Amino acid sequence: MATLLRSKLTNVATSVSNKSQAKVSGMFARMGFQAATDEEAVGFAHCDDLDFEHRQGLQMDILKAEGEPGGDEGAELPVEGDIHYQRGGAPLPPSGSKDQAVGAGGEFGGHDKPKITAWEAGWNVTNAIQGMFVLGLPYAILHGGYLGLFLIIFAAVVCCYTGKILIACLYEENEDGEVVRVRDSYVAIANACCAPRFPTLGGRVVNVAQIIELVMTCILYVVVSGNLMYNSFPGLPVSQKSWSIIATAVLLPCAFLKNLKAVSKFSLLCTLAHFVINILVIAYCLSRARDWAWEKVKFYIDVKKFPISIGIIVFSYTSQIFLPSLEGNMQQPSEFHCMMNWTHIAACVLKGLFALVAYLTWADETKEVITDNLPGSIRAVVNIFLVAKALLSYPLPFFAAVEVLEKSLFQEGSRAFFPACYGGDGRLKSWGLTLRCALVVFTLLMAIYVPHFALLMGLTGSLTGAGLCFLLPSLFHLRLLWRKLLWHQVFFDVAIFVIGGICSVSGFVHSLEGLIEAYRTNAED
Repeated sequence: MATLLRSKLTNVATSVSNKSQAKVSGMFARMGFQAATDEEAVGFAHCDDLDFEHRQGLQMDILKAEGEPGGDEGAELPVEGDIHYQRGGAPLPPSGSKDQAVGAGGEFGGHDKPKITAWEAGWNVTNAIQGMFVLGLPYAILHGGYLGLFLIIFAAVVCCYTGKILIACLYEENEDGEVVRVRDSYVAIANACCAPRFPTLGGRVVNVAQIIELVMTCILYVVVSGNLMYNSFPGLPVSQKSWSIIATAVLLPCAFLKNLKAVSKFSLLCTLAHFVINILVIAYCLSRARDWAWEKVKFYIDVKKFPISIGIIVFSYTSQIFLPSLEGNMQQPSEFHCMMNWTHIAACVLKGLFALVAYLTWADETKEVITDNLPGSIRAVVNIFLVAKALLSYPLPFFAAVEVLEKSLFQEGSRAFFPACYGGDGRLKSWGLTLRCALVVFTLLMAIYVPHFALLMGLTGSLTGAGLCFLLPSLFHLRLLWRKLLWHQVFFDVAIFVIGGICSVSGFVHSLEGLIEAYRTNAED
């Protein structure tokens, strides 16, 4: 009986595979290389995996229904283009594809995704750590001086190292002594560290941190849009809060997004435009090199505000959350370490030069967003391009946050807290749309009541940035591989954990104090 049942299930699975062969809508190279061409590519490749897991779960439900006694054996299985069992009309992934094993010896499923080169992977990482929020680094130098420059270098070294050890946690030795990939995501690593007592606790912690970082990123986009427009047109009778409301009205259609195809095509163009803007700012600073205020660069720090600078710098390097998906889709995973080295060296050099020359140009007058220091004639043009980039970048972290929330709270299954957001025909249900609209409105309310770019960036970097980039990778590395580590590796991991913890707590407390003080000041005004 068991043999017959197993044979039947195998035949059904083969039939499903043959009838549902199609191009997977979330191909990593297309999604990762285009949609993730922004600094907050955090988790976007992972969102592709979330979508695949959801659809894979639906496929398994079909198999179970077909294998149950009394099932409709003559029922027609879904074919390509049939959206009855598909979310958003996406085709079911083929089972038994050649990438079903994520790595040598891997046993977890995966859909057929084209591999990317080390250069393409490096492009993703570069845009994750050298994006729009680099504009806040000169403000960090204002409060940290030369120590701020050192911290830019130190953060690059540490984030490069923790990225490598995080990937090391994906691998284990099998019975034959071969190193094989047994995990596929940051969440899987976290769950492995908490097993067997709390097998899902680690994943929930990582998901919460990821949601906080993604939502805060959306808030920062609204804040920076309002700030840039207000400073570009100070003569208009429109306040910064009003500009933020206008920006959010433009972003409201994001609530209806089912995928990122509509916006991913603009990501590469936005990133290139941002690099051009950075070059323009540096060119203007170089034109004023004779007036650079070297004497203003301090060796001492502002004890009250420097911890905020730590959060700003750490936040600008966050990329760890999507590194497992990135490494798993490289043609040559052995080139991952080299790729991490040159991307972080390039980021360190470019960030350091940009922050230094911008601060030397404006010294104590350096503002939270450095483009606000530009002359009025140049500022308006540059800021309009930056606002366009911010608005077009907003859907990426927004969509990622929605995906994580839907998977955690609304996904079909016995552990879901709420009904699924999608019906059987793939249409978004009313409460799913309500969730998305509420998230957009929440980002607006936060931007209105806390319109402080640097403080919010410092708070996010200290809370989730330090946790995801410093604390958790070093902790997971010690937990999973401590028996194989050399003494200096153990020392590095412990040192990073301790230093990261101190920086995180200090930066969070001072950023929170700054936000409370700023809120009180605004309330009095």
